[in-house]
Amino acid sequence: MGEAPGDKPYEQISEELIAERARQQAQKEAEELWRQKEAEITKKFRDAMAQEKARIVAEKWKIEIEDRKAAKLEEEKIQEELKKREEEERQKGEEQIRQQEEIRARELYLSLKQAQQHSQHSDDDQEWEEQLRRSKAADEERSHKARRARDEYRRQSLRAIQKGRVAGLSNLFQGTSLNNDQEIKLNNNSASPLLSLSAASSNIWERPSRPFSRDVIIRWFKEEQIPRRAGFERCSNRIAQWFHGIISRQEAEELLMNKSEGTFLVRVSEKIWGYALSYRQQSGFKHFLVDASGDFYSFLGVDPNRHATLTDLIDFHKEEIITSSGGELLLEPCGQQKNPPDYSPLFE
Repeated sequence: MGEAPGDKPYEQISEELIAERARQQAQKEAEELWRQKEAEITKKFRDAMAQEKARIVAEKWKIEIEDRKAAKLEEEKIQEELKKREEEERQKGEEQIRQQEEIRARELYLSLKQAQQHSQHSDDDQEWEEQLRRSKAADEERSHKARRARDEYRRQSLRAIQKGRVAGLSNLFQGTSLNNDQEIKLNNNSASPLLSLSAASSNIWERPSRPFSRDVIIRWFKEEQIPRRAGFERCSNRIAQWFHGIISRQEAEELLMNKSEGTFLVRVSEKIWGYALSYRQQSGFKHFLVDASGDFYSFLGVDPNRHATLTDLIDFHKEEIITSSGGELLLEPCGQQKNPPDYSPLFE
């Protein structure tokens, strides 16, 4: 090294190694920052789109057919605008992280350079260079994995956004507002009798911390879920074929016993403020809890997506699997076998 003609001096080689390691470390930190930033941006605009969708979905079933078409066009226009703003914020975020990466690379370079100067009189130069080489190889491997994870995350996010299925409701996003002329005005004379059911109640509903009886579950459903059209078909006042009342796990499995794989039903849960989705798989049954305690619907523990309505959650998983390990798609609803239906107490 530095002895044969054309060899680089030791100082130059060390300088290049230090600069490269600093750049790789800065790139790694920048990728982590981008992952966090991208997650924030995706959630921010996903929640905004879902909030608008929830508002429109909650309103459009009450208005005339011409207004429904207008509501759909308005929803598509808002989603396109939000997608555009999301992409602009992504580009801005990438530029900010790139600048931070360059600054960090310079800082790391100076730090490593100082460390080298402190140890230049030692006899460990060869070991130090080997450590630099190993560190560089490890950094490259971590960078490669990070890029792959980021690309996969982005692909899945864009795929869901393009399908118009990403839903969520959150108070975290405050940056998107609609002009008054963009709001869809409802016909005050077309109020649904389902909504007036809750308004007519003279008692203020205070939900307990958890369900403790069938009576309190029924009241919760009438007070909170009927106004949100839980269990109804999307554009009518008919009960969805897959909807069932407060039935047990065993009763659900008996209903699904002779059904084909992919058949499912949704029942009101006695464990949480929400529902249980019972699913027929090839070798038996699966049961997924659906949280409805907030202003959205989502599976507990298996799927981070939040949906504005219970119907949205069901329709989403007719095209997207519930878990990657199980590959569950909701193919066929399991209807009623009793008369009156098992959900009758909920609507009396």
